[in-house]
Amino acid sequence: MASVVAFVPDLLFGSNVAAAVQAAGHECTLVASLDASAAGAGALIIDLTADVPERLAASGPAIAAGVPTLAFYSHVEADVRASAEQAGVTLVVPRSRMAREGRALIERLVT
Repeated sequence: MASVVAFVPDLLFGSNVAAAVQAAGHECTLVASLDASAAGAGALIIDLTADVPERLAASGPAIAAGVPTLAFYSHVEADVRASAEQAGVTLVVPRSRMAREGRALIERLVT
Protein backbone atom coordinates (compact mmCIF):
# COMPACT_ATOMS: atom_id res chain seq x y z
CA MET A 1 0.00 0.00 0.00
CA ALA A 2 1.39 3.37 -1.04
CA SER A 3 0.80 6.72 0.58
CA VAL A 4 -0.60 8.98 -2.14
CA VAL A 5 -0.65 12.76 -1.76
CA ALA A 6 -3.33 14.48 -3.85
CA PHE A 7 -3.35 18.21 -4.46
CA VAL A 8 -6.87 18.70 -5.76
CA PRO A 9 -8.38 21.98 -4.48
CA ASP A 10 -11.85 21.17 -5.87
CA LEU A 11 -13.33 19.36 -2.85
CA LEU A 12 -15.91 17.35 -4.81
CA PHE A 13 -13.43 16.13 -7.41
CA GLY A 14 -10.85 15.66 -4.67
CA SER A 15 -13.16 13.26 -2.87
CA ASN A 16 -13.59 11.34 -6.14
CA VAL A 17 -9.81 11.14 -6.53
CA ALA A 18 -9.42 9.98 -2.92
CA ALA A 19 -12.06 7.29 -3.48
CA ALA A 20 -10.23 6.07 -6.61
CA VAL A 21 -6.94 5.92 -4.69
CA GLN A 22 -8.57 3.95 -1.88
CA ALA A 23 -10.28 1.63 -4.38
CA ALA A 24 -6.84 0.94 -5.84
CA GLY A 25 -5.74 -0.17 -2.36
CA HIS A 26 -3.72 2.87 -1.32
CA GLU A 27 -3.92 5.53 1.37
CA CYS A 28 -4.79 9.06 0.16
CA THR A 29 -4.06 12.38 1.79
CA LEU A 30 -5.72 15.42 0.23
CA VAL A 31 -3.59 18.52 0.75
CA ALA A 32 -4.39 22.21 0.44
CA SER A 33 -0.91 23.04 -0.87
CA LEU A 34 2.19 21.25 -2.02
CA ASP A 35 5.27 21.40 0.15
CA ALA A 36 8.44 19.42 0.71
CA SER A 37 6.53 16.58 2.39
CA ALA A 38 5.20 15.50 -1.03
CA ALA A 39 8.74 14.38 -1.90
CA GLY A 40 8.33 11.56 0.62
CA ALA A 41 5.04 10.31 -0.80
CA GLY A 42 4.61 7.02 -2.59
CA ALA A 43 2.84 8.88 -5.41
CA LEU A 44 1.56 12.37 -6.14
CA ILE A 45 -1.59 13.52 -7.93
CA ILE A 46 -1.80 17.14 -9.10
CA ASP A 47 -4.74 19.14 -10.44
CA LEU A 48 -3.43 21.33 -13.28
CA THR A 49 -6.71 23.01 -14.15
CA ALA A 50 -5.45 26.30 -12.65
CA ASP A 51 -2.21 27.97 -11.55
CA VAL A 52 -0.17 25.59 -13.71
CA PRO A 53 3.31 27.18 -13.41
CA GLU A 54 3.01 27.45 -9.63
CA ARG A 55 1.71 23.92 -9.19
CA LEU A 56 4.41 22.44 -11.42
CA ALA A 57 7.08 24.41 -9.55
CA ALA A 58 5.71 23.26 -6.18
CA SER A 59 5.72 19.63 -7.32
CA GLY A 60 9.29 19.92 -8.64
CA PRO A 61 11.02 18.50 -5.54
CA ALA A 62 8.77 15.42 -5.55
CA ILE A 63 9.28 14.89 -9.27
CA ALA A 64 13.06 15.31 -8.85
CA ALA A 65 12.98 12.77 -6.01
CA GLY A 66 11.44 10.25 -8.39
CA VAL A 67 7.94 10.22 -6.90
CA PRO A 68 5.53 8.77 -9.50
CA THR A 69 3.29 11.68 -10.44
CA LEU A 70 -0.12 11.84 -12.11
CA ALA A 71 -1.41 15.21 -13.28
CA PHE A 72 -4.70 16.06 -14.90
CA TYR A 73 -5.65 19.14 -16.92
CA SER A 74 -8.51 20.68 -18.86
CA HIS A 75 -8.68 18.94 -22.24
CA VAL A 76 -8.77 22.27 -24.10
CA GLU A 77 -5.32 23.27 -22.83
CA ALA A 78 -2.85 21.12 -24.78
CA ASP A 79 -0.01 23.44 -23.75
CA VAL A 80 -0.56 22.39 -20.12
CA ARG A 81 0.01 18.76 -21.06
CA ALA A 82 3.26 19.69 -22.81
CA SER A 83 4.42 21.75 -19.82
CA ALA A 84 3.71 18.91 -17.40
CA GLU A 85 5.50 16.35 -19.55
CA GLN A 86 8.46 18.69 -19.89
CA ALA A 87 8.51 19.10 -16.08
CA GLY A 88 8.87 15.33 -15.71
CA VAL A 89 5.35 14.36 -14.63
CA THR A 90 5.02 10.58 -15.05
CA LEU A 91 1.46 10.48 -16.40
CA VAL A 92 -0.56 13.43 -17.74
CA VAL A 93 -4.23 12.97 -18.63
CA PRO A 94 -7.30 15.12 -19.27
CA ARG A 95 -9.57 15.65 -16.27
CA SER A 96 -12.36 13.70 -17.98
CA ARG A 97 -10.12 10.65 -18.26
CA MET A 98 -9.16 11.01 -14.60
CA ALA A 99 -12.86 11.00 -13.74
CA ARG A 100 -13.56 7.90 -15.86
CA GLU A 101 -10.43 5.86 -15.26
CA GLY A 102 -9.02 7.15 -11.97
CA ARG A 103 -8.57 3.79 -10.30
CA ALA A 104 -6.90 2.21 -13.36
CA LEU A 105 -4.60 5.21 -13.77
CA ILE A 106 -3.56 5.03 -10.13
CA GLU A 107 -2.96 1.29 -10.39
CA ARG A 108 -0.78 1.96 -13.45
CA LEU A 109 1.11 4.71 -11.62
CA VAL A 110 1.69 2.84 -8.36
CA THR A 111 2.90 -0.64 -9.14
